[in-house]
Amino acid sequence: MPKKLVLTCLLNFLIAAIMGLTLRYSFVNPIAINYKYLIHAHSHVAMLGWVYLMLFTFFAQYFVPQKKPIYIKLFWITQLAVIGMMVSFPFQGYAAISISFSTLHIFCSYFFTYRIWKDLHIENTLVRKLVKASLLFMVISTIGVWCLGPAASILGSASAFYQIAIQFFLNFQFNGWFLLAVLAIACHQLQVKTSKNSKAFFKYLIISTILSFALPIQWFANHPLLYWINGFAILMQLVALFYFLRIIKKPFQTFQKETNGIIKYMYQFALFCFILKIVLQTLSIVPQFSSELYAHHNFIIGFIHMAMLGVISGFLFAFLLQSKTITSNIFVSTGLFLFLLGFILTEAILFIQGAFYYLGLGVLPNYYYILFAASILLPVSIAIILISYIKQKHYGTQTTKTS
Repeated sequence: MPKKLVLTCLLNFLIAAIMGLTLRYSFVNPIAINYKYLIHAHSHVAMLGWVYLMLFTFFAQYFVPQKKPIYIKLFWITQLAVIGMMVSFPFQGYAAISISFSTLHIFCSYFFTYRIWKDLHIENTLVRKLVKASLLFMVISTIGVWCLGPAASILGSASAFYQIAIQFFLNFQFNGWFLLAVLAIACHQLQVKTSKNSKAFFKYLIISTILSFALPIQWFANHPLLYWINGFAILMQLVALFYFLRIIKKPFQTFQKETNGIIKYMYQFALFCFILKIVLQTLSIVPQFSSELYAHHNFIIGFIHMAMLGVISGFLFAFLLQSKTITSNIFVSTGLFLFLLGFILTEAILFIQGAFYYLGLGVLPNYYYILFAASILLPVSIAIILISYIKQKHYGTQTTKTS
C-alpha cells in the first residue's frame, strides 16, 4: 500500500483532531474563531480526509486485482478537495470557495464509484455485496447535499427540509457508506465465508440502514408512523447483529488464536463499539427518549464520535496493523493506548453530561476543563502513530483471498 497515501490520511486525521481540540478549548478560554465554521472544517476533514480516503485506499488495494495509476491520481485530486475545505471552511463556512471544493469531492467520489465498480474483482459474495452496497449508499447520501441549496434559498437554513437534508447525508454516510465499507473489509480480512446466515445478515442490515432514517426525520417532522418505522428498523438491526455474530464467531476465534498483541485488541475494541452502537440505538425505541434526544446535543456528539472514533477508526487502525502497513512497536502501541483512553474518557464525559441535562441536574463541575483535558489525548495519540509511521522503514500490505 503506497506509504504516501496512508501518511496523508493520518495527517488529515491529526488536523481534524487538532480542530476538534480547538473547539473544546474555546469553551475553556474564548478565542477568536467562528465556532460554527470550524465545526464544518473539523467534520469535513475527519469524514472526507481521514475515513473516506482511507476506505478509498483499502478498496483500491484489496478489491482491484490490477493496480491502476488512475486511483493514485484520483486520490490526490480528492486530497486537493480536502485541503481546499480544510483551508476555506474555518474562515467562511459554506460559501463559494468551500462549496466549490465540496462539489469537487462529490464528483471525485462519483468517479471513484464508477471506476471501482468497473474494476473490482471479489469472489466472496458477501464481501462483494457489502462493497457495492456501501458505494451505492455513498452516492445516495449526496442527494442530501444537493438539496441543501434549494432548501436554504426557498425555506431557509432553519427549516425542517434543510435539517432533514443534512441528516439524510449523515445517516447514509455513517450507517451506509462508512459502516458497510469497514464491515466489508473486516469480512474480507477475517475470511468470513458466504452462507445462509451471511445472506440474512446482509438483507437485514440493508433494511435497517434504510429505515433507520426515520429517527432523524421525526426530530423535525414528528409523526406516530415514524416511531413505528424506527422501531422496526431497530428490530431489523438487532436481527442483523445476531446473524453477524454467528458468521464471524468461528473466523474471529481462529483469528484470535493466530494473532497476538495490539492487532487483536483493536479488533476486539472495534467490534465492541459496533455492538455498543447498536445497543445505544435501541434506546431510541423509547418514545420519550427519542423525541428529546436531539435536544441534548451531548448524546448526539457522543454517538457520532462512537461511530467515527470507536467503530470506523477502530477498524481502520486494526486493518492498518493486520495488513502490516503500520508495523506494531512500542510507539504505535503507546499511541493506540492513548487513543483508546482518550476516546473512552471523552465518551464517558459526554454521555454523563448528557444524562445530567436529561435529568435536569445541570452542568458537571468543571465539565469543559475535564472534557478539554481528556480530548488532548486524541491528537497526541494520532501524532505519535503518525511520527512512528514516518520513521518506519519497512511496510507492506498483507491480505487474504476470500471465497
